[in-house]
Amino acid sequence: MKVITRIPPSPTGNLHIGTARTALFNYLFAKKNGGKIILRSEDTDRERSKKEFEENIIESLNWLGIGYDEFQRQSERGEIYKKYIEKLLKDGSVYEAEEGVIRFKNPNTRIKFTDVVRGDIEFDTSDLENFVIAKNVSEPLYHLAVVVDDHESGITHIIRGEDHISNTPRQILIQEAIGATRPIYAHAPLILAPDRSKLSKRHGATAVIDYQAKGYLPEAMINYLALLGWNPGTDQEIFTMEELIKQFDLNKIQKGGAIFDEKKLAWVNKEHIKRLSPEVQKGMQIKTLKEEHYIKNRPDLDVEKMSWKNFSKEDTKKCLEEVNKLIPDTDAIMKYAERVGKGNVLWPLRYALSGEEKSPDPFTLIAVLGKDESISRVKKAIEIL
Repeated sequence: MKVITRIPPSPTGNLHIGTARTALFNYLFAKKNGGKIILRSEDTDRERSKKEFEENIIESLNWLGIGYDEFQRQSERGEIYKKYIEKLLKDGSVYEAEEGVIRFKNPNTRIKFTDVVRGDIEFDTSDLENFVIAKNVSEPLYHLAVVVDDHESGITHIIRGEDHISNTPRQILIQEAIGATRPIYAHAPLILAPDRSKLSKRHGATAVIDYQAKGYLPEAMINYLALLGWNPGTDQEIFTMEELIKQFDLNKIQKGGAIFDEKKLAWVNKEHIKRLSPEVQKGMQIKTLKEEHYIKNRPDLDVEKMSWKNFSKEDTKKCLEEVNKLIPDTDAIMKYAERVGKGNVLWPLRYALSGEEKSPDPFTLIAVLGKDESISRVKKAIEIL
């Protein structure tokens, strides 16, 4: 059996962290087994589905490095769904109810399925009553469209969040009605906020694009997402995508909710940054610095903070006057600092450029600000002194 998984986001919002994690699990499992991945845009909700959200989903997956072999859009598959609805009407599995809606004729049986993560799960379908599967012959709703797509695409494994467990009995009933093979299910734990509530916007950024904008590496994001609800059973915490593919195992997905901890994500990001070349690291630091308030706006300086320890204001002023002649020659500035005292020279220079007691080294600040702006800021410091 060739493994075929699907990534089925709904384009009603930007790609959420939870959906990205689910997409990653599907990707890792398919890749490990030499399988196929289908990206399906589930846009049956015509009012809420937006083209810009679909574009964000695709761009976010590309940024994360989560590829796919085929793309489907439900809004373009109307004739396929119509064919199945007409067949179900003909064989009596569904019926047209009030105002033309199509309802599934519930057999009121017990359904049992084995979940890779949670073991045997059983439902009494009589609680579901005769549920609606389409607004009319031409407008399928979620459950029917999903089952038809999975069947038509030959999906072998459905890996998704545990909030979909309640959808499974309806979908199994529809599978049986259309003669579809039941896929293997694996329901991963939800991603929770630190207070163990469901992760939402009130807890801060939850869309992948937000973390991309914050400067996180895609490798770090992938690494951290993989560890939300899955563990290889070792002490290893830092993984490449290749290592994740090699070690991923559905049986090692955990049942308990996964806590999203941005501090841990930041640590994972730092570990991945350490693996980059010094040149790339410097470039990243400069890119991030350009967004700092003290780079965008000239800082207010406090004359009392300008000098290093017991160095006098007069001597600090002389040092800055000499340094300003050397900008942007970092080698010359460093040689001068070694002669006069690094703290005496580099502290006031850094403070003059940033106005911050804690900021990157003055050479990085000069690289970001440029020669003219750096000289101008040091002149302002000299005037204050």
